[in-house]
Formats: sequence, structure tokens, C-alpha cells
Amino acid sequence: MTILLHVCCGPCSTASIERLIAEGWTVVLYFSNSNIYPEAEHAKRYGELLKVAALHKMEVITEVYDHEKWLGFIAGLEGEREGGARCRACFAYNLAQAHDKARELGIEHFSTTLTVSRFKNSRQIFSVGERFDGFEAIDFKKRGGFERSIRLAKEMNLYRQHYCGCEFSIRS
Repeated sequence: MTILLHVCCGPCSTASIERLIAEGWTVVLYFSNSNIYPEAEHAKRYGELLKVAALHKMEVITEVYDHEKWLGFIAGLEGEREGGARCRACFAYNLAQAHDKARELGIEHFSTTLTVSRFKNSRQIFSVGERFDGFEAIDFKKRGGFERSIRLAKEMNLYRQHYCGCEFSIRS
């Protein structure tokens, strides 16, 4: 079974990839995160993901960074609290892109590493994801996933960011 895994950053990918491989999945990594601000931060997170991908000998499919398009998608939600309507819209944006890429590649299943974070509500992500056929509702923070991702990131000396990604989460 093949799964397209939307990946937000290197640290979050570590334990998520391990779990999927252990469960018998063939993993295709997908970095599509136009929500990340500024662009230099986006590049830094992508670079850290490439380190993890190299360890697993995996290719990373990436999309062109288009923060303006993402801003247009979440317009009117800029003042929402972290974890609220803006985040739900952001999940919808990223999961729609992952769904479309999976279909384009002929991959039936897709998921996201966003659920590994203890700061993200997995049920909220799942409720957005269930709109898309092929979405696998995997809570990567379960079974010690969050703690494992921290440990692996330290072992690999990966940069761990201090905010979710968008400029609105910096001030939260």
C-alpha cells in the first residue's frame, strides 16, 4: 500500500515515517506548505525534511511556494485564535493540495504529519480530512509519536521551529 504523506517539517516527519513504514506502507513525501512565513522559514523547514528523507532514501515532492495564494484562501480569518477557524481553513488548504497531488500521482491514500504535534487537535484535522476520498485519519501523536519525534529530531540535530508556520501563529 502506498500513501502520500503531507509533511509540515523535518521533525514532525521523523516518527510519522517510522510508524507508516512499520505498518507496511510505502511512503511518498509531499511538502506543500505555502502557509509557512517567511519564505526563508519555509526553505529552512524544507531543508530539514530533506535530511530526514535522505536517511530513509525517500524522494520529496514539493510544490511552488505561494504564500499570497494561501493568504487569499484564509482572508478574513487573520485575527482568529490559534487552533480556531484560521487553522481549520489552513488544514483544508493543505489537505486539498495533498488530495489533488495523490490523485495526480495515482495514489489512493494520503495523510498528514500535522497530527503528530501535541499543539494540534487531531479530531479537527480528521473532520477536515474526511471531506476528501482516500484520507487516512492517523493520529501520529498516539503511541508516543510526539515524544519520539522530539527525540529523533534531537538525535538528527534538526531545527525545530517555535511556531506553527504562518505569521499569525508567531504572535500566539
